[in-house]
Amino acid sequence: MGRAYQNRKESMAKTSDMKAKVYSKYGREIYVCAKAGGPDPDGNLALRSLIDRAKKDQVPTHVIDKAIDKAKGGGGEDFSPALYEGFGPAGSMVLVECLTDNPNRTFGDVRQCFTKSKSKIGTPGTVSHMFDHSAIFVFKGEDEEAALDALMEADVDVTDIENEDGMISVFAPNTEYFKAKQALEPLVDEFEVDEIQYLAQNLAPLTGEDLEQFEQLLDLLNDNDDVQNVYHSVEI
Repeated sequence: MGRAYQNRKESMAKTSDMKAKVYSKYGREIYVCAKAGGPDPDGNLALRSLIDRAKKDQVPTHVIDKAIDKAKGGGGEDFSPALYEGFGPAGSMVLVECLTDNPNRTFGDVRQCFTKSKSKIGTPGTVSHMFDHSAIFVFKGEDEEAALDALMEADVDVTDIENEDGMISVFAPNTEYFKAKQALEPLVDEFEVDEIQYLAQNLAPLTGEDLEQFEQLLDLLNDNDDVQNVYHSVEI
């Protein structure tokens, strides 16, 4: 069915000037993950997955190590997750995932991004019900039946599985992430995608001025240090 998902590297590292921002966002996320679940990747599966993803996106080892060392110190910033919702041009739907040490500042900054691009920020629940919060795994392979059997044996609630051009894509509820990954790992040499994302249930294209305003909204949000990910219903 061709479920559309977004890749952090594709959406954020468009130019070399964006690399520092990508490093900063990964550093913050690794710090929060290590502080919450422990700094040892062997005992913190979420941290291990995050480190693997950072390395694929060419985040330097020293950035990763610095974030983990900072978490070991026990002090530092107290970041908390925040999810903001809103409407872009032509009724397109947008979810903005943040890590913030000042929710009031972050909300004001995100709202300004919407306002500058002639979009409208909403209240919790405005558009999130039109997205599925999904675990996504993509890896090279041809035998989707073997993958499905492994997932079923592990009692994973699989939402969808696809096999296209030698790549198998598995979708499951976000709550099934760890169970699904452990079931798939014996079959996979390397995951091309290994993430939890929000997937829009319906996609629609934008054109002309609507598309320009939407791209402006994405640029403004991605320039904000507190914004980790942006998910939307626009068919690119």
